[in-house]
Amino acid sequence: MKQTLNIADERQLFIDRSFIDRLENTSLKLHEPISAGVAIQIDRPWEGPVNFGSIVFRFGDRFRMYYRAMTLNPGDVSGVLGVALSEDGSTWVKPALGLTERGGRRDNNIITDESGQPLMLSPWLDTRPGVPFEEQIKAVTSEPVSGEKHTAMVDPKGPKRLVFWVSADGFVFRKLAPQPELISHLPNCFDGDTALFWSEAEQQYVLYYRWYDGYRTVARTTSKDLFHWTESVAMSYGNTPREQFYHNNTTPYFRAPHLYVALAARFMEGRRVVTDEQVKAIGLKSVQGHFFGNDCSDGVLWTTRAGSTQYDRTFMETFVRPGLGASNWVSRTNYPLNGILPWGPERMMLFVSRHYMQESWHIERLLLRTDGFASVTAPWAGGEMITQPFIFAGNRLEINYRTSAAGSVRVELQDADGKPIPGYTLNDCPDIIGDEIARIVAWKQGADVSRLAGQTVRLRFAMRDADLYSLKFEKR
Repeated sequence: MKQTLNIADERQLFIDRSFIDRLENTSLKLHEPISAGVAIQIDRPWEGPVNFGSIVFRFGDRFRMYYRAMTLNPGDVSGVLGVALSEDGSTWVKPALGLTERGGRRDNNIITDESGQPLMLSPWLDTRPGVPFEEQIKAVTSEPVSGEKHTAMVDPKGPKRLVFWVSADGFVFRKLAPQPELISHLPNCFDGDTALFWSEAEQQYVLYYRWYDGYRTVARTTSKDLFHWTESVAMSYGNTPREQFYHNNTTPYFRAPHLYVALAARFMEGRRVVTDEQVKAIGLKSVQGHFFGNDCSDGVLWTTRAGSTQYDRTFMETFVRPGLGASNWVSRTNYPLNGILPWGPERMMLFVSRHYMQESWHIERLLLRTDGFASVTAPWAGGEMITQPFIFAGNRLEINYRTSAAGSVRVELQDADGKPIPGYTLNDCPDIIGDEIARIVAWKQGADVSRLAGQTVRLRFAMRDADLYSLKFEKR
């Protein structure tokens, strides 16, 4: 007997198999984001090849992008935190904040503390209800309990604590007082950016951070109040092969907050692609004895659910490919930034760092269809998908789909045993043809499905040359 899911009015994405019972001549297809051009690049004296993207989020009426600005100048061992702003997500500017001096100039975009001291932090947006507007932008940095210095290239051994910061404007930060109690004893903990957010689905803070168990991997801890944290739990990956991951970038998907999407940075250690001639031609830099031509990297897609300690790796294939040119086939490049953001009703945007350790370093903006990470796809010959049994709330079924001119989608509601429900059979559903983010499914008798709400049902989709990205029951 299949377990009945209670999906209420939660949007279901076909980014994994959690809602699918059977695929018949259909399959799950991973979609690749397309480039929307360069968002920011090296164009300030305090920036350099060691720049590194961190996070993008919307605060107030503007998008904010935080990144490490770091040169190869002697003494620049950790870099500073820079910020870029955008009103539309497309055009980005680096504001002249005037908070500190760098390279003889104060017209820079460098984040500081209240004394004007430049900082290198990992910002995040605290969306917990009731948090004052002037405390919503927070940040963390780690420090070894031993007091040893942690730099961009040196990670001290032993336990570390997270230090929490807060800012009224996202430009000047102060240490939170009192400080939360968060110390990890896991090896190599907190190296690289953390992923920290308030979970609407779990009603608590959730933190995902990197540690090392023979592989670069991820642990999870939670807190109801930000100040007291649970014992960290290692995330698992099902039965998939182990790989090395630098940043996990786990975040609730904005249209389905029970679903966490991770744009993880995969590190292929020792997999050299570039030749010595290409290294010279692209001007690949070295720093503190590190050579960055012996490895390559890309971005992969994971999912996990609220409360889960397992990542689902439905797709072992890459999500963000390195692309053309030797410049993207070196170590620690093609790392996605934390942040998946709506860009109008039909598209969403994400960002990725390119050309690490080169003067051509930049952050690229990528676009993807809304909900369009993956889809159930059917060939021209046609196929079907049948869901798990579930209970829903609402009176209409909305789908995000596309077909070819010759393709179609039809939908059937079945009872718990898989028998078609009269009035909602495939024969009662006219062909759905087109390309829409939000199409209400209607049968001959209409679109109302309220009499089935609260009952155990299934959905059967008959598809031909079509993709189904998501569905949602809602009340209209």
